[in-house]
Amino acid sequence: MKMTFRWYGFEDDPISLEQVRQIPGMSGVVPALFDVPAGDEWPEAKVKALIEGIHAAGLEAEVIESVNISDDIKNAGPLRDQHIENYKATIKTLGKYGVKVICYNFMPVFDWLRTDLAYDLPDGSNALAYIKDLVPEDAGKLIKDMEEASNGFTLPGWEPERLADVKNLFAKYEGVTDEVLFDNLVYFLEAIMPACEEADIKMAIHPDDPPYSLFGLPRIINNADNIRHMLDTVDNPYNGLTFCTGSLGANPTNDVVAMVDEFSKRGRIPFMHIRNVKFINEAKTDFHESAHLTSDGSIDIYGVVRALVKNGWDGYVRPDHGRMIWGDTGRPGYGLYDRALGATYLNGLFEAMEKDVELGAPRQ
Repeated sequence: MKMTFRWYGFEDDPISLEQVRQIPGMSGVVPALFDVPAGDEWPEAKVKALIEGIHAAGLEAEVIESVNISDDIKNAGPLRDQHIENYKATIKTLGKYGVKVICYNFMPVFDWLRTDLAYDLPDGSNALAYIKDLVPEDAGKLIKDMEEASNGFTLPGWEPERLADVKNLFAKYEGVTDEVLFDNLVYFLEAIMPACEEADIKMAIHPDDPPYSLFGLPRIINNADNIRHMLDTVDNPYNGLTFCTGSLGANPTNDVVAMVDEFSKRGRIPFMHIRNVKFINEAKTDFHESAHLTSDGSIDIYGVVRALVKNGWDGYVRPDHGRMIWGDTGRPGYGLYDRALGATYLNGLFEAMEKDVELGAPRQ
């Protein structure tokens, strides 16, 4: 297992690589080129500068999050095949610089959604939260609210230039059902698998966040059945899953531990996002994000790590969104301190369970 830390680059992350390196057990960061529009090929010079700069700070850069998928690929638009060719070229470039995993998602319009980016918690910290009844009917208002609450940072998946004409963006998905979106995903994956094999890079799709439909948009990676369907349809070891415990765990009908057990046993989870959420209403439709500790939320983080260790999992993991604590400021959900605490907690769980196995404790 390698512990990693999401990082937004030299220009746009208030957290320095020197700070990340001081987190115990941290092997590397998970970066991206955020200034390259979805659909364009990543320039090799920019890839080289990014990864060599990270290496110079004593850290690895073996996972990229994300090489975003263009709307033309998702909705089979006129530029789909050209954008896929650009994606294949990017895969090959990243492989030259030691990248092993690409995290991506296939969610139309919005990569993720919360109704509060600074929900006050009883301990004085704040965190991202989702209150179902507070989702506005007008997507334009939602975009404005997210931008105003972002602390001046661009939020991943909420790029202003892409969402500037949201009505036209929604129009591009008229008639795109769950089945059509799934077929478009399969088309994309089958096209890029040869490039992944050549570059030795695994694709790791991120689940829908939250894991149910919003604004009538299709959702296809949100439960065990459709994840299983995706993996079986493109049954290639380079087609895998970024298993996000918080995204899938936001639907109480998802048995997160059982899903981790099944898909890690199959060798199809190259990348783990581990975080906790806490339901705050009886219907379990509303939640806020919490500290990573099992007892602080509604997800069995201990059980998740136990399932991974039991199956001999050896992939990449990162603490996901954290609370903003100790006066931390910056991109909501991506402060330094609580994610560092989360990494330390997760490292402790992995170490204890892996050493039990080394000492002869049964994998059960």
